[in-house]
Amino acid sequence: MESKSYSIFIIPFTIIMHLIIINGLLWLFTPETYLNFWTIVYYNSAWLFITHQLKFYPTGRREEFMTNIRKLCYLYAVYGLAYMAWFPVAGLVVNSVYYHIAVYLFICFCLTLFRYVFYAFVKYYRSKGGNYVKVVVIGRDRNLKKIRRIFDNPHYGYRYCGFFDDGPSASPTYHGPIMRSYKYILENRIDEVYCTAAKLSKEQLQNLINFADNNLIKLKIIPDNKDIFTRSMSIEQYGNIPVLKLRTVPLDTEFAIVAKRVFDIIFSTFAILTLLSWLVPLLYVIIKLESPGPLFFKQKRHGLNRQAFWCIKFRSMANNADSDSKMATKNDMRVTKVGRILRKTSIDELPQFLNVFMGDMSVVGPRPHMEKHTSDYEISVDKYLVRHFVKPGITGLAQVQGYRGEISTPADILNRIRLDILYVEKWSLWLDLKIIFKTISNAVMGEEKAY
Repeated sequence: MESKSYSIFIIPFTIIMHLIIINGLLWLFTPETYLNFWTIVYYNSAWLFITHQLKFYPTGRREEFMTNIRKLCYLYAVYGLAYMAWFPVAGLVVNSVYYHIAVYLFICFCLTLFRYVFYAFVKYYRSKGGNYVKVVVIGRDRNLKKIRRIFDNPHYGYRYCGFFDDGPSASPTYHGPIMRSYKYILENRIDEVYCTAAKLSKEQLQNLINFADNNLIKLKIIPDNKDIFTRSMSIEQYGNIPVLKLRTVPLDTEFAIVAKRVFDIIFSTFAILTLLSWLVPLLYVIIKLESPGPLFFKQKRHGLNRQAFWCIKFRSMANNADSDSKMATKNDMRVTKVGRILRKTSIDELPQFLNVFMGDMSVVGPRPHMEKHTSDYEISVDKYLVRHFVKPGITGLAQVQGYRGEISTPADILNRIRLDILYVEKWSLWLDLKIIFKTISNAVMGEEKAY
């Protein structure tokens, strides 16, 4: 059976369908503003320009519905601004701005629905044998088993035809030494060749590159990774030298830094004005009536880049000498009666919105630990300090997954750090919002380890 790949038609088809959805819905719901030559030109040109700038359409074979979903949200946001900006520029009179916003949101919904249906169809079509590419691997190493998992996934549309290597092998997919690969590739009309660089000499690799260029075959080189590759790695280009970046941190980008800081300022300001403004005087009286001492408990903790800062909480314990070295435990005698209520409802953490406003913390992030615990864990827990690549938070992914409060077993701190690192690597504003909603839900429903 001949190899049939219709990938070259996917991008033009997708662009055309997107423009049909946009123009069709605008014509249907807003004919009074849409039926104008320059308006039509503007809406279509703006879509094509913005998608080009965002590099939205160059998609890979392994792309799925959720792949680049963040870029899709950026596209909707930017195009939405462009859509609304046209009205005053063109002098168009609109009866209701809210109506046009609703129309635009419906357009976004239909575009997203098309994306879902499209990728579902592509998966189904490829699983039935359509839109496939034939691949071989040259040079066998430990990566072969890993990459086979991708090739063997029917949804991606690969047809793995075997491998070549100068070392002997009893595998049924082994086709012989590397020199035989050239004839096999031509006779079987292979589309893509994957080469493991560590198994080839410089001369062999150059010959393979020349062969691929002269026969219109796509060649992809798998670098020697020494078994250190992870999902969080990325490649940066320094001239023509590829440099492997060990860990990609989404919060390193300028957009992410500004977006998260703006969100923190708005959210913390709202919390300070609506909650702390009346809780502070009320709790000052209540806490003072039960036990002597200050209203606030301040403790040195480590934050971004392991820098120390004063973390502020409502005091929930009687004054004691162990507050900077010992975490609260279940039925801890140091906790006051009022303090138990504050800790159970997480109200004791609310003054940290002052830390957020001042810039020492974020609303969401890994929970800051006291200095003694940081010193202990950075030695005993692998990759512990990765959590300090971002600002600490009032709440975090680990906390909403049940890993908060007392650390009673090694698994508690290991799972907490695992989730903290996952947050560092997978941050998004949407993830922050989900964590905030989950935190509020947990506070209302009550948490087992909130003591």
